[in-house]
Amino acid sequence: MLVVACIKQVPDTTQVKIDPVTNTLVREGVPFIINPFDIHALEEALRIRDRFGCRVTAISMGPPNAEATLRKALSLGVDEAILVSDRCFGGADTLATSNVLAEAIRRLVKREDVGLVICGKQTIDGDTAQVGPGIATRLGFAQLTLVDRIEHFDPEKRVIRVRRKLEGRHEIVEAPLPALITVVRELNRPRYPTVPMRLQALETQITVWRNQNLELDENTIGLKGSPTCVNRIFSPQREKGEILGDGGKDPDGAARLLVEKLRSKDLLVV
Repeated sequence: MLVVACIKQVPDTTQVKIDPVTNTLVREGVPFIINPFDIHALEEALRIRDRFGCRVTAISMGPPNAEATLRKALSLGVDEAILVSDRCFGGADTLATSNVLAEAIRRLVKREDVGLVICGKQTIDGDTAQVGPGIATRLGFAQLTLVDRIEHFDPEKRVIRVRRKLEGRHEIVEAPLPALITVVRELNRPRYPTVPMRLQALETQITVWRNQNLELDENTIGLKGSPTCVNRIFSPQREKGEILGDGGKDPDGAARLLVEKLRSKDLLVV
């Protein structure tokens, strides 16, 4: 059985800057990392491989420099890395992205028994949490989102049971394989690559699939296939806060000061 881990290269959000004139991301000098949620998806795929003897393929859609992300996955121990990269894929929203990744996984299904696809809950540069469910819908796989524990996995009986992290509670759900799960950070603690694995990853060939391989209609991918778009990106202006009152000793006085402040700025209508 093949387990597929979908990963994405994202900018390190702690160092992202916005050009105040163009309102676009300044990419020069900004380091890229594996999406943090996807690291946990990789780790869980590797744990399933270690326990059941499955093969693990890491797949990523992105520009040529996303090879670095896949080499990190190879250094952690995945058996195969595939980069889906073509200029016509550029500018894709979540709908077009899920279309490309689903087609890439279909190619793997024709070659091997894909029993499980694992994605991070969301990416830190988009936060939509839509790509994983979009892939599952296109492939017709059962989808289990927000997974924080795999309770049971049986590749022979082709069943998976997981615990989902919901607001204020957990939910246990069972589904047949093939399935797609999206995972949260509480699922596991990722391993670290060893030096020999790092060196081996540098020499391993990464498979690159272009649209010539996937044969998708260009009207359904990239900008042409994206019904949504980002109009503007901006950093909110920082404003200094102000402490009113004397540290809680006079709450009534603090309330009066707050009302006066709001009235002076025409923010309070009585």
